Amino acid sequence: MAPRSAPTARQQRLGLELRKMRVAAGMTTEYAAGLLGVPRTNVPNMESGRSGISPERVRTLANNYGCTDQALVDALAAMAADRDKGWWESYRGQLPDAFLDIAEMEWHAERMRIAVSVHLPGLLQTEKHARAVFEAVIPALSRADVEVRVSQRMDRQQVLDRPTPPELDVIIHEAALRMEFGGSAVARRQLEHLLRMSERENLTLRVIPFKAGGFPGAGQSVVYAESSVPQLDTVELDSTHGPEFIDSENQLSKYRAVLAAAESVALDPGTSRDFVHVLATDL
Repeated sequence: MAPRSAPTARQQRLGLELRKMRVAAGMTTEYAAGLLGVPRTNVPNMESGRSGISPERVRTLANNYGCTDQALVDALAAMAADRDKGWWESYRGQLPDAFLDIAEMEWHAERMRIAVSVHLPGLLQTEKHARAVFEAVIPALSRADVEVRVSQRMDRQQVLDRPTPPELDVIIHEAALRMEFGGSAVARRQLEHLLRMSERENLTLRVIPFKAGGFPGAGQSVVYAESSVPQLDTVELDSTHGPEFIDSENQLSKYRAVLAAAESVALDPGTSRDFVHVLATDL
């Protein structure tokens, strides 16, 4: 099978974790390939995500590398077994690959902790709000490009309607709630939608009011996606240049602390809903 030309972020992550195991074991790619009985180039291709790998081979590699963390091995084997193309693949070629990587990350997350200061989380945006967001970029997008982005953003929200949806802990700063993308009518309906979503059992909404003052990470939009094992957690940061994915343990620990700090200054869920209701009523 020919190597993949554009492995997804999840496929690259699987390969990266296998590389970490090999390096920790002090093995070269040549030695690892010899243990598998495959050409030397197979190992770098697997570690870059350019080549697929079976769950059985994941377990063989883990055994060869002396990995004793069975929960991690099981999680990696499950990643390798999941070869079905997700719905987001229908957008490949129409959108930057990073848009698809975000959808893939959300789909496989067991829990997401989200903190935003200016933009509302994409998973909680209405169609009209999302359209207004994409119409306010530089350089300006064509109408067709705006619509395909809106369509993909709405499709991302189907993860919330799965039989076992991920838990969502969402912290939103008052600044984001007051941004009237699309005008006051669109903003009011967006806040009403946010209130409806906050009634779901799997979603917890907290608001940070202006009067809370400063807090760590105030200028960032952070999505912390939890996996079945903490070693496979991922942080996604938004920027004007596109999303950035972070998975080093030091950085994961940092953003867990950032989210904890944001939560410590946020209103409790009940007071947060009352806060959003007042803002919506005033529009």
